[in-house]
Amino acid sequence: MIELINFTQLSHDEKLMVLEWRNHLSVRKFMFGHEPIALENHLAYIKTLYEKEDRLYFLVKKDSEPIGVIDFTDIDHENSRVYIGLYAKPLLRGMGDILMETTLEYAFNTLAVRSVTCEVFEENHSAVKLYKRFNFKEHIKRNNIIVMELKNENRKL
Repeated sequence: MIELINFTQLSHDEKLMVLEWRNHLSVRKFMFGHEPIALENHLAYIKTLYEKEDRLYFLVKKDSEPIGVIDFTDIDHENSRVYIGLYAKPLLRGMGDILMETTLEYAFNTLAVRSVTCEVFEENHSAVKLYKRFNFKEHIKRNNIIVMELKNENRKL
């Protein structure tokens, strides 16, 4: 069973856990901000999520065990699109498909958008492979970043 916990509903311990994951080298090396995030900045950012309507972050649990994080940014209902991101708990293998399925289910069915976009570092081969496996198409490349898109009608069911 998959459970989504909005970052605004996380316990203090869960907020600390997510920060630890995000700051783990295996995760942050593929983030736009490569530097570790300070606790006060992490907590302050989560506080901003209470007022933001264009972004959502979730801790994902499978059978009550935390397995990763998914996020939706630049939620644009007018143009029916959203940017997505995801990462698994560091050193936990085999969660990509579950996280991607959960992300796409939420984007297309709950947010009801027609397309999702992601930005991935070219050298993040496992992420690029995951997105392609789910039928994302390369939209543009700039520097070492690939922008990929998946339209609802092209998704694998």
